[in-house]
Amino acid sequence: MALIPRQQVPSLALSTLQGPWQLTPGHQGPFTMLVFYRGLHCPICRNYLQELNKLAAEFAERGIQILVASSDSQERAQQAQVEWGLDQLAIGYGVTEQQARAWGLYMSAGRGKTSIGIEEPARFSEPGLFLVRPDLSLYWGNISTMPFARPHFREILGAIDFVVKNDYPARGEL
Repeated sequence: MALIPRQQVPSLALSTLQGPWQLTPGHQGPFTMLVFYRGLHCPICRNYLQELNKLAAEFAERGIQILVASSDSQERAQQAQVEWGLDQLAIGYGVTEQQARAWGLYMSAGRGKTSIGIEEPARFSEPGLFLVRPDLSLYWGNISTMPFARPHFREILGAIDFVVKNDYPARGEL
C-alpha cells in the first residue's frame, strides 16, 4: 500500500525503550519524523542513527519529534541504544510485519550473520523515513529496498527550514 502525501498515515503505537509511544494528532511542532531502521544487525543503520543522534537537538529546536523504530526485540533495541550511543533518541521496537506493510516498508528474510557478525532476524523491515504533519497527514516519505543511500539528516534540517519559512506544500499527491 502506497502512502499518499496530504492523506492520513496509518496509526502507529509502539513500545519504546522510554515507554509506550503513539502517533497522535496535535503535535506542537511542524512534523513528527519517523525513522524505520533495519535493526541491530545493520552497520549502516548504526552509522545513520549515530548521525541523527548528534543532530537530535537541532531537530528539537525546530519542534520536530523523532521516533526511530525497528522490528527488533526489546533486548536488541537496548543493545543498539547502548553500543551505538543513542542517548538522544526515542527507540521503538517490535514493529510488526503488519505495521511495516501499512507504512509501505519492504520486508526481507534473514540470511545469517552480517558483516559485523550479528544474526539477522528471520524477517525484518527495510528502511523508511517519514515526516508527518500534526494532523497526521503525510508530508514526505522515503522508502528503500536496501540499507544504502538514505536521506542525509543535515539536508533534511535544511529542507525543514525552507518548508516552514515558505509554507511549501507536500508534493506527490497525484
